[in-house]
Amino acid sequence: MTATLTPATLAFREDGTPYSPMYGDVYHSTSGALAQAQAVFLHGNGLPQRWQDRRIFTVVETGFGMGVNFLATWLAWRDDPARCERLHFVSVEKHPFAPNDLRTVLDAVVAHTPEAPLARELIDAWPMLVPGTHRLEFEGGRVTLTLVFGDALEVFPKMWMRADAIYLDGFAPAKNPDLWSPAIFKALARIAGEGATFATWSSSGDVKRALQQSGFEYQKVEGFGGKWAMLVGRFAPRWRVRRYEPPLPLALRERHAIVVGAGLAGCALVERLAARGWRVTLIERNAAPALEASGNPAGVFHPLISRDDSSASRITRAGFLYALRRWAALEAAGHAPTRSHAGLLHLATDDESRAVAAALESFGYPNEFVTAVTREEAQALAGAALAQGGWFYPHGGAIDPASLCRAQCAFAAALPSAQVESRFGVRIGHIARAGQGNQADDADYSDWQVFDEAGRLVAQAGVVIFANAQDASRAAALAHAPTRIVRGQLTLVDPSPLANLRVPVIGEGYAVPLDGGVTLAGATYEVDDAGGELRAAGHIENLERVAHMLPELAGAIGTSGTSGTSGAPGNFAGRVAFRCVTSDRMPMLGPLADEEAARRDAQRLAGAWPQDLPRAPGLYGAYAFGSRGLVWAGLGAELIASQLEGEPWPMERELADQLDPARFLQRALRQRNV
Repeated sequence: MTATLTPATLAFREDGTPYSPMYGDVYHSTSGALAQAQAVFLHGNGLPQRWQDRRIFTVVETGFGMGVNFLATWLAWRDDPARCERLHFVSVEKHPFAPNDLRTVLDAVVAHTPEAPLARELIDAWPMLVPGTHRLEFEGGRVTLTLVFGDALEVFPKMWMRADAIYLDGFAPAKNPDLWSPAIFKALARIAGEGATFATWSSSGDVKRALQQSGFEYQKVEGFGGKWAMLVGRFAPRWRVRRYEPPLPLALRERHAIVVGAGLAGCALVERLAARGWRVTLIERNAAPALEASGNPAGVFHPLISRDDSSASRITRAGFLYALRRWAALEAAGHAPTRSHAGLLHLATDDESRAVAAALESFGYPNEFVTAVTREEAQALAGAALAQGGWFYPHGGAIDPASLCRAQCAFAAALPSAQVESRFGVRIGHIARAGQGNQADDADYSDWQVFDEAGRLVAQAGVVIFANAQDASRAAALAHAPTRIVRGQLTLVDPSPLANLRVPVIGEGYAVPLDGGVTLAGATYEVDDAGGELRAAGHIENLERVAHMLPELAGAIGTSGTSGTSGAPGNFAGRVAFRCVTSDRMPMLGPLADEEAARRDAQRLAGAWPQDLPRAPGLYGAYAFGSRGLVWAGLGAELIASQLEGEPWPMERELADQLDPARFLQRALRQRNV
């Protein structure tokens, strides 16, 4: 269960040094924060020399504090002509500063320095103070800051990456012993890459012993700012460390991926891969992108609040916040999707209200994330009569999914290194390893070949990502990937009694205000129903559920129809689309299993963890988003791109395991059903 996030308290000592009353210690040496960052952490880790001419370099820091180490590292990267292509900086912070306090403390520390403009960018991008992983991008994505708000003892063991350099920073061991405990060094040993270095201003005996016990070798060197000594060293265990190997990039002849499906998942993948310089071939069975479920007039986006902050809540929160950042980046680049900006209201039953009220009190979420509202307050926000109060998401809302797909593809195509090819009207039949029949003359044996239904070769690449919802498991020939279709019928009310509705309202159903005073009501949830026709019963169901929340809509049933004509609900306009869901309602995101290899080794794998399962190299899935594609697709695409590149993952490993497409195979193996 997630702990309440307590922000840092801003304070200064008489000499102007930032100070933490909570820990009774200063944030940096009195000799200067930037000077300390340069002397201890950059120089101590051999930077910038060690990242030069590397594609990816990852720095891990144990305490973010004011962010000065990050700013100094970013500036060194920017000033280095031989810099790595992509710099990842990953840091944990239990007590982050509120935005205004961060601005105040950085103004006092880096004003009139070369880091000052970078500090302003950091402040502008500063995330909401909610627990979990926050991914911030700078320099067009070439500098990525992955901030984890939480207790390092809890979150470090859950993170997954390959660290090249480690900054051991934080308040003094005597003031904050948890951050220097053996558990922290053990967690760092689990993610340290070959040749990983570390540096710290501390040279205490406990720190030295904990480092040695975890496989790090150290040496004492001259300290900074009046300290006699500090420690530098590297990960060099004298024994075999029992661990899963930290992630590496997928070995490929060419960074070329085939993405099957041009809906929310596929278009997000195109954008995230193209941003990393990949060549992408997008294949879609329809004549244009976003013509299936992604073609609905609008969809709602919002976090998920639960009393115990469940995995679904944590994943949805991370996806929601990441989506907002990516959409803002699209807008800044001139590719704005069509979306609302006035927030979203969630009305609920009494039981739900009690559960959410308990969660809001327990976790202390900031008002910019979610706030409880009375019925009167909710009505003022909505501009319409409501049955009850609930809670308000200021950054929630509604978006036109097709406009988002178009914006992502346009963004990818406009990149300087764009290599995106789209093939529409192509229905995938099967895939095969090059060299296993039907291969092209120049087939590379590490590649996958994609064939259409007539058996013709469509494309060939080292990576194939299935983002084609209901058809993905069939095309990937997966037996242990159970998905079902869910029919969803929408209703368009025009003219609408809710023409003045200001924000989307959700609860038992949902009502979304569209242009022209039209209200979108929906949606039905009919499992294993493949009927594509509009049904009067579906319209009645939608309208009745929404009318329980917004009583003014009650008169629409049987009294109005399309074009203002009176008549039966069957006269309403609408749309039918099909969602794809799994039995656990979580999406399929990540590398696909090699089920044949698992069958051959089923006895040994009966107690396997996800990391133990054999994988089909180069095959990935991004589908079965159900009703949450808008908040899951972007984060899912970033996760897969990170897995392909060997980058730090944008979410905790334990959460990614719950999205792993191989989880159903793992369960079957444990139940001896393979």
